Amino acid sequence: MTSQKSTKAPNHRKRTKRRNGPGLESRLLAIEILTAVLVNRGGLDDALEQAYSQDRFKALEPRDRGFGRLLAVTVLRNKNKLQSIVDGLLDRPLKASASRANLILLLGAAQLLQLSAPAHAVIDTAVNLCRQHRSTGGFDRLTNAVLRRVDKQETRDRYQTIGATENYPAWMIERWRRAYGSYKAEQIASACLTEAPLDISVKSDPQAWAEKLGGIVTANDSVRRRTDGRIEDLSGYDEGSWWVQDAGAAIPVQLLGDIKGWKIADICAAPGGKTAQLAARGADVVAIDLSPERLRRVEANLIRLQLSADLRTADATDWSNGAAGMEFDAVLVDAPCTASGTIRRHPDILHLKQADDVRKLAKTQSQILANAAGLVRSGGTLVYCTCSLEPEECEVQVEEFLAQNSSFVRSPVQAIEFDGLEEFITQAGDIRTLPFHWSDYEDGLRGIDGFYASRLLKI
Repeated sequence: MTSQKSTKAPNHRKRTKRRNGPGLESRLLAIEILTAVLVNRGGLDDALEQAYSQDRFKALEPRDRGFGRLLAVTVLRNKNKLQSIVDGLLDRPLKASASRANLILLLGAAQLLQLSAPAHAVIDTAVNLCRQHRSTGGFDRLTNAVLRRVDKQETRDRYQTIGATENYPAWMIERWRRAYGSYKAEQIASACLTEAPLDISVKSDPQAWAEKLGGIVTANDSVRRRTDGRIEDLSGYDEGSWWVQDAGAAIPVQLLGDIKGWKIADICAAPGGKTAQLAARGADVVAIDLSPERLRRVEANLIRLQLSADLRTADATDWSNGAAGMEFDAVLVDAPCTASGTIRRHPDILHLKQADDVRKLAKTQSQILANAAGLVRSGGTLVYCTCSLEPEECEVQVEEFLAQNSSFVRSPVQAIEFDGLEEFITQAGDIRTLPFHWSDYEDGLRGIDGFYASRLLKI
């Protein structure tokens, strides 16, 4: 075992003032992101936005900034496994006050065990990272020793024996086992730890855009390509020809069919992918969300796409469409949820969500659904969806809603409506995508976010 060095001893090494290279800056960016999520308990999207706004990281080339993000999300996806390896090479775990030193060790271990980076470069950079900061100056020798042990074959072999489910909170895995069975739970866990491809919704001609962007067309007409570089640099972005949206998230709007001229309410609209879909298909859209800031982002995206919608800041549990109380041809509810189906893109969920969040969010979801029911005209459609894998936020919500609202019936999805997507249709006629679906695509193009959608008709 390697002993822990005292944090009290000052580091008297002479520090030379020199500009860091992009390799070190990328790793500092990763530490910034990891600190925001794992230490300060913030969301990954906010952490990325705040880090990218700093001048030192703005100056990085896009590929170096992307590498910093890759390092951070690799640690977030595999933290439990990495931590068990690091802790096993210490006489005792590092103190809570040594959180930055621990992140440096996790970062080094991730590069060695997950990304197969050259050991000498990883260890040298990790040692330099220690010397960059007052709180870690005394951990340089410890870091050197631990990472050299990590690089040994016996450690690599031990790492490979740790299953993917070890990276998940026990409550989450147990839930998935109950809902989907042990085999599918393992498949979900493994799929969620892989890098998600970039899915794009286009206004028209997906095949042409797939060729322009070097991607493929999925069974539901999303354009899919490998994740690399800045999306803003891709052809068609500035012209507003497309927007980023997971293929699973694109399905709920597709359940509505031809909606040209329909008046539709998009409830809990941010980040706005479904709002754009509805507007692009010719609907008259009223989009509401509780957050003014998130609605401003929706507005900015609609401006880029040259699309329009009536955006309103409101609480979805009691919004009534103003004094007129006009009913809608369709209401789309993308309810707030644990988002456990999006772990591929948001591995911070593994560290921030708690078991009790399911119960709390389920209560809010039922309130939103109950209110949305009154917004749908007779003969109109209500689509309820979430990006959750938890039945209480999905199937259970719909069953309870139908039991309490006799004016609604399920409008089952038929295979003929979604050629090539039959595996997503449940026995009840709802849509359920699981992260391991579409596993027959090439490496880097596999998988889909876990999504649930149910189409209900008001009679």
